[in-house]
Amino acid sequence: MTRISVVLLLAVMASALYLVHTQYQSRKLYTEFDRALAESRRLETEHQRLQVDKRAQATPLRVERLARDKLQMRTATPAITQYVTADGAPVMAPAAPAAPVVAKARP
Repeated sequence: MTRISVVLLLAVMASALYLVHTQYQSRKLYTEFDRALAESRRLETEHQRLQVDKRAQATPLRVERLARDKLQMRTATPAITQYVTADGAPVMAPAAPAAPVVAKARP
């Protein structure tokens, strides 16, 4: 009888230790999941903020201002446009005087 009691006591102790270990692992995994979820929310917020910044940086007015100020570009008009054919020969526009080439267009 004593031998059975010792075996049962060892089985209960092993079961209790396993239960404690399992609960610890469960809490640890839940904490990691909660951290990952918080990080996911933070990254989503950052992504949305960056999308707003991207849209703000790409407004046509800003792009045009940067092209004019930093790249010294100007709007292409018929007076300063030189047209070329597919073989590369220049074609004079009817009312366009000779001017520097700013943009090339294909007919």
